[in-house]
Amino acid sequence: MNAVKFWAVFTIGVAAGAAVALLYAPQTGEKTRRQVRRKFEDASEYVKDTADTISEQAGKAYKVSKNAVEEAIDTAGNVYGAAAKRVQQIV
Repeated sequence: MNAVKFWAVFTIGVAAGAAVALLYAPQTGEKTRRQVRRKFEDASEYVKDTADTISEQAGKAYKVSKNAVEEAIDTAGNVYGAAAKRVQQIV
């Protein structure tokens, strides 16, 4: 299980546990519903923030990977050009 799946399952488990705990707490239904709604809103904000962070990290990783590939292609082209010149000199 990768880290993203682990944290997603963990977050869902925590939210479910919190919801069950709130539902069985000795207080009025209206107060419980308000708490559940508030916790759900907090959880949705957390998920949005986490998704934004993951998106930013993925974008950074894409840029780094793209630059590395472009550098490798440039280096390979330079090596090929140097080798071609060397072969031309020999022939």
